[in-house]
Amino acid sequence: MKKIRLAIVGATGLVGRTVLRVLEEKNLPIDEYVLFASKNSAGKKLRFRDRDYIVQELNNLSFDSGFDYAIFSAGGTTAKKYAPIAAEKGCVVVDNSSAFRMDNDVPLVVPEVNSEEIKNNHGIIANPNCSTIQAVVALKPLDDKYKIKRIVYSTYQAVSGAGRNGVLDLENGIKDYVQNEDNYSSIKFTKNGAKELNNLQNATDNTLSLNTNYKLQKFNYPIFSNCLPHIDVFLDNGYTKEEEKMINETRKILKRPDLKITATTVRVPVFNSHSEAINVEFENNFDLTELKNTLSNSPGIIMQDDIENCIYPLAINAYGNDEVFVGRIRRDYSVDSGINLWVVADNIRKGAASNAVQIVEKML
Repeated sequence: MKKIRLAIVGATGLVGRTVLRVLEEKNLPIDEYVLFASKNSAGKKLRFRDRDYIVQELNNLSFDSGFDYAIFSAGGTTAKKYAPIAAEKGCVVVDNSSAFRMDNDVPLVVPEVNSEEIKNNHGIIANPNCSTIQAVVALKPLDDKYKIKRIVYSTYQAVSGAGRNGVLDLENGIKDYVQNEDNYSSIKFTKNGAKELNNLQNATDNTLSLNTNYKLQKFNYPIFSNCLPHIDVFLDNGYTKEEEKMINETRKILKRPDLKITATTVRVPVFNSHSEAINVEFENNFDLTELKNTLSNSPGIIMQDDIENCIYPLAINAYGNDEVFVGRIRRDYSVDSGINLWVVADNIRKGAASNAVQIVEKML
């Protein structure tokens, strides 16, 4: 029998290491794994499946030896350069970046939602944005049954979604607070304070920050004790790229190109797991009990909706899990047929690594 070979590109990163962890847990029928990363990480040893793997440098010849599948978690630039090379050599690439998501010839897949799209690949399959993945797992069964008319997304996204430097900004903020608690206070909005704040907003030197004794590694402002309504770059229409991703990817996955969607995405001082408040308006009427049962019986969803006992999805409980947690389900009485949902998932696992591994599992 032919041996199945899987490449993991970006193996040393936050998502790449989680891919390895998920692969260990699933123990898929794969015969050989090869780990790739950039030149800076090449030569590192990673413990995986009870043995040490030497990370190889990714280059134009990396896929010459023949691979069946590859999981890319190395960013859009790397994906655009190397994923087509791998695909041309017969490897099916599952890419975690945004490089191919809106390409009409590339399926955008969440296995619980549209696994049938996997077969339509031409060598590349795109993993959706982390915040989109958990949302559509909850929305797809509702769209099938009641037909969604409009969606309003409000997200509360963990710093791990910004990579290791985002995590460092929160860690350093906590340390700074502990060490300087007596002197810790926000800028007072006097004339001088407003001037200081204005200068900071216009500054390009990322070493400047509000009241910190440390250099910010990722964010424009401290994330500790703060919420930043700014994920990815701002676009000309006033939305951020993250917000646009959620809108466009949801439409593509649900096959609803004209679906009315708006979004506000916010970075919050939580280490892991994204939380989302989703407001949905339907074309058709619904019975609330029936709607909850529909969600309870849908794949990949864990319902936590017991308000009498204060049970609802929490970021800290979603951490380390592959399911999407749904709760706080209630009618929106401001429209004829609307609901509010609270949706939580581990953004590094279900939002990236686990979803990619699930796609490979389906192909196997």
